[in-house]
Amino acid sequence: MALTGRPDGPPLPAPGAPASAARGALLAFEALLRHAGHVAAADALPGPGVLAERAALAGLSRRGPSSAGGAFRLLRAADGTLGLSLARPDDLDLLPALTEDPSPADDPWETAARWAARTPAGQARDRAQLLGIPAAAVARPGDRDEQLTARWGTAEPGPFRFDRLGDPGPVPERPLVADLSSLWAGPLCAHLLGSAGMRIVKVESTRRPDGARRGTPAFYELLHAGHASVAYDFTTEEGRAELRALLARADVVIEASRPRALAQLGIDPYRLAAARPGLTWVSITAYGRTGPWADRPGFGDDVAAAAGLVARDAQGPVPCGDAIADPLTGLHAAVAALAGVLGGGGLLADVAMREVCLAALRLGPDGLSPIGLPTAAPRVRTPPT
Repeated sequence: MALTGRPDGPPLPAPGAPASAARGALLAFEALLRHAGHVAAADALPGPGVLAERAALAGLSRRGPSSAGGAFRLLRAADGTLGLSLARPDDLDLLPALTEDPSPADDPWETAARWAARTPAGQARDRAQLLGIPAAAVARPGDRDEQLTARWGTAEPGPFRFDRLGDPGPVPERPLVADLSSLWAGPLCAHLLGSAGMRIVKVESTRRPDGARRGTPAFYELLHAGHASVAYDFTTEEGRAELRALLARADVVIEASRPRALAQLGIDPYRLAAARPGLTWVSITAYGRTGPWADRPGFGDDVAAAAGLVARDAQGPVPCGDAIADPLTGLHAAVAALAGVLGGGGLLADVAMREVCLAALRLGPDGLSPIGLPTAAPRVRTPPT
């Protein structure tokens, strides 16, 4: 993959088969579209190059051990490797509390690296997560933690799981999708559903708009072209009531919030489904809606590291692609959403980003992807009209 490796070195192969996982999800989505009679939409689907199109539009390149975007880095820990994201102003503000360094360096990454070097990776991860900073101990093959055991027992995790949410209903002619997500994974899911003819309404908080708006405008437009957009003040009862009214009409809801955040807004998927037969709810989280890590935050690069989806060379691990867990998750979430709708709904799709990456790792032998992305520069699609 052209985005994987060090800036002064060659591109490195990804472990497992993330490009094949992307292609497989797109083929499944295409098959569902054709089954539903949406032939033109099926013919127009993109390929696995969606994994790299943000980098193509933003002009990003490989820069391991940092991420392509620069907000994540793999740091040597006392007993392994720590992946740390400092993507938000709050993350940087919390760095002194994280490291307790009496003489912090001017460069926050230098301070973080000194702290990580003397701290076991798991302990460093847990401390960062306690503060709300996305972090991961880079997994090794065969690692099994309390979260995976709680969710899957001894079974291997799949890219998503369905739970019965409510009663099924008739398949709507043109489903209404309320997209409460932000950044990349959820919006990519909504983008694909929109390409299938569904009506998309993007929902934002007036006080905390989608952070992707501060990124590359062309990428934001690519994902959201043709979608309606509303903004509510979730701190007011009026704003929360407007949100609930929209959700009561929706056939599909996409959200990427931790479970407790939805509860704080008074939103209960099961209560909504009781009054809305056929509702399909797509819940995207870093580690899953259930289990002891249900409320842990995560972004595309650190969650991939938590799965072990990193490349390696003689100097150690480097991030794989550009926030690769995000587009992989968006593609699989779209498959779950479309399958739910065509099956009559009444389902909650629990899509955990780390589990999507773990499923991709199982598709091929380490370092060999049967269907790999070319090492040429990533390509850009044209936004739909």
